[in-house]
Amino acid sequence: MASLNSFALPALPDSSLSSILATIDEWPVPHAAAAVVQRGSVIAAHGETDRTFRLASISKVITAWTCLIAVEEGSVSLDDAVGPPESTLRHCLAHAAGYGFDTANPIMGVGKRRIYSNTGIETAANHIAERTGMMFSEYMREAIFVPLGMDDSSLKASPAYAVFSTVDDMALFMQELIQPTLISDATAKDAVTIQYPELGGVIPGLGSYKPNPWGLGIEIRDGKQPHWTGSLNSPQTFGHFGGSGTMMWIDPTIDTGLIALTDLNFDKWSAEALVAWPSLSDAVIRSLTNNA
Repeated sequence: MASLNSFALPALPDSSLSSILATIDEWPVPHAAAAVVQRGSVIAAHGETDRTFRLASISKVITAWTCLIAVEEGSVSLDDAVGPPESTLRHCLAHAAGYGFDTANPIMGVGKRRIYSNTGIETAANHIAERTGMMFSEYMREAIFVPLGMDDSSLKASPAYAVFSTVDDMALFMQELIQPTLISDATAKDAVTIQYPELGGVIPGLGSYKPNPWGLGIEIRDGKQPHWTGSLNSPQTFGHFGGSGTMMWIDPTIDTGLIALTDLNFDKWSAEALVAWPSLSDAVIRSLTNNA
């Protein structure tokens, strides 16, 4: 583990993906593992890819995909009344239901602001559990983990931040995000389409954005600056980062995804992470696209 005080972004003289991913060894974290997925296959990986990490808020992406499976099965609708009056399942997944970060009651009107909210995601998951008659953790297991072969993944507590998984398993999920098999292309497109595009709001740890584009449980890069993805990532890039020091993105313009999992909380190395993550992202894209 490198010292936080001595952290310096490593040079990237070798354009090969294996060398690029190996730079995560210089991150000031106890453990790190990463992989690049392109068009349905893992094309590079580094670190202990079978080590279990807490995904933190990347869990929201898996939870949203689980909810969308329930939509396609007919158990629920995105227009179902969920949460405060006038709120729907769609509002909850899009951080537009008016809940605070972790408040039981709304702090603002529905559709007024993009308030990043664990409560909204948990409320959405509770709705699925009520309608299906299953614990949400079990529904997620049967809907996502079993069909994708994610044998080392589980939801241990809140669906907003408590999925535990490995890089190996998450590479399987990223293949699903690139080429959906569990939901229709139309539903997958809805998931990564900006919901309530006029809404501004704050991304914890990054800052305030107006607007603050978000899909259904999934952040959309759009024109946000600064950002935790790279300068070479397209505006269509979607994904999430997590408070446990994790990040994952998919850039649909190049059918490529990057995941990097660590076990040092983001707030312990945020300044370094917000240099390291974009640098790694740009190096990966540059290697794949010959973008100078």
